[in-house]
Amino acid sequence: MPPEPTVEAFRTDGYAVITALVPADRVARLRGHLAARAKAGLMRMGGDPQVPGTPTVYGDAEVDALMQDIQPQIEAHTGLKLYPTYSYARIYKKGDTLAPHRDRAACQISISLNLGQEPDAPWPLYIGDKDAPFAAILRPGDVLLYRGMDLTHWRDAYQGERLFQAFVHYVDADGPHAHEKFDGRASLGNAFKPETTGKLAQMHMPRLTDV
Repeated sequence: MPPEPTVEAFRTDGYAVITALVPADRVARLRGHLAARAKAGLMRMGGDPQVPGTPTVYGDAEVDALMQDIQPQIEAHTGLKLYPTYSYARIYKKGDTLAPHRDRAACQISISLNLGQEPDAPWPLYIGDKDAPFAAILRPGDVLLYRGMDLTHWRDAYQGERLFQAFVHYVDADGPHAHEKFDGRASLGNAFKPETTGKLAQMHMPRLTDV
């Protein structure tokens, strides 16, 4: 989708699907990277109340790098100057659900990126009015661009075996949440707060607002 229609859809509805935003070769590299981390035991297996027992990682250097690289495209699709805040990734498993929720201030403008699933069957990501939601059907490389603070979003139980999903978050550089830049970290590419260097920060998981 070219930027102009997305800007209008994002302004009007607060969300838009952008197909093939991330090239297939990079999608494959990221999926392989996350699979290798999980196999090596280098992803967090507990502590994410949204999806218990599912491999997750906050501030992975490769996903943070993607967040930085696609920032100009996201600025074009939103019509806003942005600051990156943080990235997150999950490897969903069969039976996982995502309860209806809205996100915290660091997720003012969010991207949910499909990195592939087994089997290759889309898993709808619902957003908006619970009685008449929009179902985003994402293929590898596709993203849902949405206002995570403002719009309720969720998923029903996953019927596949596993699905790789990455999330990257931004804030409006000229808006009231600009202070959320880097999500309190010294820089992108690490999971540490500047005042706790050498100690894991208490922000490995997305914190949610009440729906």
